[in-house]
Amino acid sequence: MPTYKSLTLLLIIGLIPVGHAIADVSKVDQKQNAMADIKIATITKMYQQDIDDQGMSHPVVLQQYADADLQAAMQLEQEYFDKTQTSCNIDYDVLWNSQDPDYTQDKKFSITGQGLVQVSLAQGSDVYYELSCDDNDKTCQVADVVLDQDGKTLRQHLLENCVSKIL
Repeated sequence: MPTYKSLTLLLIIGLIPVGHAIADVSKVDQKQNAMADIKIATITKMYQQDIDDQGMSHPVVLQQYADADLQAAMQLEQEYFDKTQTSCNIDYDVLWNSQDPDYTQDKKFSITGQGLVQVSLAQGSDVYYELSCDDNDKTCQVADVVLDQDGKTLRQHLLENCVSKIL
């Protein structure tokens, strides 16, 4: 009989760390889900503001929600325009992936496996946002917008097309 008691004790002791590991994974999942919710809420709010203002926010709504790096890249575009009276920006509204946005179209917000916020537009296109978030105050800002299938981003485009032309 002593062997069964020892075996039972070993099984119980062996399960304790597994239980803690499961609890730790659960906490990580909860934190990731909470951050995903904050990211989606940020992008949803940005789109709602753009809809409410019909794209007429100044500065543009994307710049209002952008982090410092994306704002700096967007500022380069403005400096280029001020100097040359032409644009080095892309020729469509990146939020709506369109030159003539339909503010009434349906949208679906989700998180990709890479942690990007995906906005699926009724017109059939998807827009992907990279966000930088602060865990302490639970806020997020747009760090970049993916422009194409190759992964080229808005910030990359502005830095490549605006910087060299200003200098």
